[in-house]
Amino acid sequence: MSFRKAKWIWVEQDSKPDTYGEFYNEFMWKEGNVKCLLSCDSDYTLFINGRYVESNQYADYEWYKVYDEIDITSYLTTGKNSIAVLVWHFGVDTQRYKKAQAGVIFELQKDAEVILASDENTRARYSQAYRQGIQKLITRQLGLSFFYDATKEDGWMISGTGLDFATVVDKNCALSRRPIKKLELLECVHGSLVYANDTHYVIDLGRETVGLATLKFSSPIEQKIHVEWGEDLQNGSVRAIIGNRDFSFDYIAKAGVNEYTNYMLRLGCRYLEIHTEAPIEIERIGVIPQVYPIQEKQVKLSNALDQRIYNACLNTLKLCMMEHYVDTPWREQCLYVYDSRNQALFGYQAFEGGNADYVRANLKLISKDCREDGLLSICYPCGMDLTIPSFSLYYFMEINEYLQYTGDVGLAEEVYEKLISVLNVFIDNRKDGLVTEFKGANHWNFYDWSPYLDVTLVNQENPAPDLMINILFILALKNLREIDERLGKRFAYDGLLQESEQRTKETFFRQETGLYAMTLAGAEYTVLGNALAILAGLTSKTESERICERIVNGDLSDCSLSMKIFKYDALLATDKKKYRDWVLREIRREYGVMTKDGNTVWETIDGAQAFGNAGSLCHGWSAIPIRYYTSIMDD
Repeated sequence: MSFRKAKWIWVEQDSKPDTYGEFYNEFMWKEGNVKCLLSCDSDYTLFINGRYVESNQYADYEWYKVYDEIDITSYLTTGKNSIAVLVWHFGVDTQRYKKAQAGVIFELQKDAEVILASDENTRARYSQAYRQGIQKLITRQLGLSFFYDATKEDGWMISGTGLDFATVVDKNCALSRRPIKKLELLECVHGSLVYANDTHYVIDLGRETVGLATLKFSSPIEQKIHVEWGEDLQNGSVRAIIGNRDFSFDYIAKAGVNEYTNYMLRLGCRYLEIHTEAPIEIERIGVIPQVYPIQEKQVKLSNALDQRIYNACLNTLKLCMMEHYVDTPWREQCLYVYDSRNQALFGYQAFEGGNADYVRANLKLISKDCREDGLLSICYPCGMDLTIPSFSLYYFMEINEYLQYTGDVGLAEEVYEKLISVLNVFIDNRKDGLVTEFKGANHWNFYDWSPYLDVTLVNQENPAPDLMINILFILALKNLREIDERLGKRFAYDGLLQESEQRTKETFFRQETGLYAMTLAGAEYTVLGNALAILAGLTSKTESERICERIVNGDLSDCSLSMKIFKYDALLATDKKKYRDWVLREIRREYGVMTKDGNTVWETIDGAQAFGNAGSLCHGWSAIPIRYYTSIMDD
């Protein structure tokens, strides 16, 4: 199905940032199934006859605009019915939203008949209850928070009271149907009060939860309610203000009973903290879990600690699945190539059918990115001029692994042109047979949150080659060669691959230590760089054995949790029998700590204290034990 008569509309012709539009129509219905087709910029909540039906726009671009197809039949009554759509236009570029013209388009279809379509006759206005244009930033990744005034509620979604007529706007979008399932709402997690006085309340949900904030309480007066959320408590309070990050929203309560749910801003948290001006009587303040419907495989491990770690990793993966993969539901909710590569790989093993359709949709969304320099942006969709060049190279690995798991050559063919265009950027950035770092403040030459690898190159006039970018380039070429074989294409880069292997080894391999150094003249020996050298085929059997001995002896700078997949893969590829138990012991030691009191795995082993007290306690890229518990436990 597709739109037949509907037009893009908004409250007015101009797009103002952080604004809420309300749209209302009435229609007649007697019988037959009715579907609502709906798309917007930037997010929506749909009501039929005043009842909540659905919410959440798929993350997209103007040139890849996704619409939802929603069966509304069960919400209809014989005779007159109403449709109301609340639309939140962000209008501010972040790492998960690319600014575009405000607008909404919707159409009700009954078989071949269009029974209602958005146009200039649709009633519209700016919301009275949501504060317009405040642009309160949570984080530059997550985007905007909100301010709701319950004293301004007037039941517009039931009666259409106070609305004028909409304006048709020019949005030249290429529309596609949502490629995956909608998220599902579960029963509200109410939590328990762990602290309360007259104007201060702290609520523990009991576990990390991802979903929609919901409030029901009685207030003796009209007053301001300030709500904060976070993953842990420090000195009895939520970790809500961290530098310029602000995890909070505001609500003006009316005197009497207040009941409110925000269906558009998704929270990732375990704790809620409420500050009031006068005491309130709480009936419900919690989070409605919003989850992607997925069937997990049943994995039973004999060791209780292993089972606890596996379960925490599995739970983390599920909490980090929204309209697309997200790195962390608390702080960012962003789709990164490297993070999603790990999440997809673990999902192949953890979920029935490997969750292939979901992975495919993520890979396709990434391919729709469009930067001037030809690299992939830091996230998708992204409105900020920022890229991690190394992550562009992991995209080749992610596509090849998807192809190997699913056999879906169609996706590889669809994104093949993107792969080649990205590869050409790196080819053009070579000097003397080696890829150099990328210069400019919009190129973050990051490899890992570990010594020597969490580097930033800003306006460097003479960027140099390093080990990591060149090994990842070699791996990208080898993954492309395998993709070409599956597609029946001729691999055109044999000479380039051989030259890259030769120049990388002669430049960065140190005969005296038997290790690969990070820089041209340096002696920075990292686990990640040397593990990748083994996996890229740059080492002989003897060299691999020596490197692995140095790794397990702790002689090299170790990598962070998410990159240990390469460390463990290199050890097991070199001598699986010898290193199997060593790998499992390290997993148990590190993951045993982080899962002792929680049901998720952390961004890094430093937990909340990482990154100036901004460390995530639920991070999908760290769920790597799933890979090893399902592949080497019975060997």
